[in-house]
Amino acid sequence: MSKKIGFVGLGTMGFPMAINLKKAGFDVIGYDAFKGVYEKATSEGITMVGTLKEVAEQADEAIISMVRDYKQNVEIIFNDNGLLSAQPKEKTIIVMSTLDPDTMNQLSQKVEQESNFTLIDASVSGGASGAKDGTLSIMTSGPEEIVKSFQPYFDAIGSKTFYYGEKTGNSQAAKLINNLILGINMNAVAEGLKLAENYNLPQEELLELFKVSTGDSWVVRNWNDISEWTAETALDVLQKDLMSAYDQGVKHHVSLPFNALASTLLFDSMGKEKAIQILNPLIKVCSKGRHHTFRTPLIHITYSILYFHFSLFHILILNKFLLLNLHSLFFLQKNFEK
Repeated sequence: MSKKIGFVGLGTMGFPMAINLKKAGFDVIGYDAFKGVYEKATSEGITMVGTLKEVAEQADEAIISMVRDYKQNVEIIFNDNGLLSAQPKEKTIIVMSTLDPDTMNQLSQKVEQESNFTLIDASVSGGASGAKDGTLSIMTSGPEEIVKSFQPYFDAIGSKTFYYGEKTGNSQAAKLINNLILGINMNAVAEGLKLAENYNLPQEELLELFKVSTGDSWVVRNWNDISEWTAETALDVLQKDLMSAYDQGVKHHVSLPFNALASTLLFDSMGKEKAIQILNPLIKVCSKGRHHTFRTPLIHITYSILYFHFSLFHILILNKFLLLNLHSLFFLQKNFEK
């Protein structure tokens, strides 16, 4: 008889992950707050239920949470009609959401103190395409024996699984570091392609060059998909990860100036309209009764420094290369303007 695994959160990532679990032979007990996904999920063989209590009751040993953030995880677990309402024993919640290490630790402690659940941390990387193809990279942390016992689930949805120790939250740290590098790399590729426009270089031919040269990266190989990411979905999530990485840098006294720049310039570099709304309280000025948002890279950088509690003097001392970056951005300003 197939094992039954609970799955909460059948969105852009969660839906294909649940399908791959089903294809691997598991009975998937699904729940999502958006009922519009139910018909589609049922047609794929997923057993959709009306309450979180039913998910906890029917799952044999584990429930995967693929909801968006800490608040949603707390809601699905602790609300009156949440997973705890089933009073489950000896079951594990596998949190595959992206949280920062501190909030993951808070969630783990809350679950441990207030329930009979065990919680492990299993963040993922690879995007919607990786979720669909079953090639996600899975970063895990928590009690090793429990984590290893769930390897068949991880094999169904990913191609690589990494273990980062007993401390819950370690996998989130690994994910933030990975996304820090992703965000910086995305800005670099976008910046290079914008410069190339001035020479009328064909983009596809350039991307092919990068793939076989020193400019190669996951971003380059997936640029056609990445360039379609929107400000309201994937880019928004990535920016929040970059900011969380910054917070961890402050906590551990690690300077991350390029991370700060990447998070500030992300929307403009990718040509998306949201720009840097998260900084609007700092960078909006009133002129003739209308608000105008500064759009130049140099001002983006200046206000990102203010927002992230950096002084310009402090940054220049910590990283001499940042001065060159500021200088270059000033003279290449037109490449960033829409």
